[in-house]
Amino acid sequence: MTADPDDPGLDGALLLPPIRGALPADDPRTVATLHAYTEQLTDDHFAYRFRHDDRHLGAAKGAFLLCGFVTALAEHQQGHETSAYRWFERNRAACGPPGLFSEEYDVAQRQMRGNLPQAFVHALMLECAARLAEPWHQGCRT
Repeated sequence: MTADPDDPGLDGALLLPPIRGALPADDPRTVATLHAYTEQLTDDHFAYRFRHDDRHLGAAKGAFLLCGFVTALAEHQQGHETSAYRWFERNRAACGPPGLFSEEYDVAQRQMRGNLPQAFVHALMLECAARLAEPWHQGCRT
């Protein structure tokens, strides 16, 4: 459940291998990682990539929108449709007036942080919208 063997901390990037087909959805590591991630690195359907220190998640950094959409995909892969839609809509709403996403979103101040526009967030939002429209296909590798 860690990205670096020398760092015991959880990282949102660990949700990607099963989504991209490197691990099966029913692998115990896949299920345990998603559960640990949503328990430790999310708050009110906003996701943080990793814990920076002992402060509340939002005090150190903004919510990492890329991870919010990845969490939606991971929930969808597990068959948790309602949760997947909730993750998607919560993070989709964290855009600016013209519909552009930044890298991070300050949940408390309701404002964008970091790089704007963030192309990776836009790409993953579009992938997420397309995938949530259909049942998850286990053989699909994107």
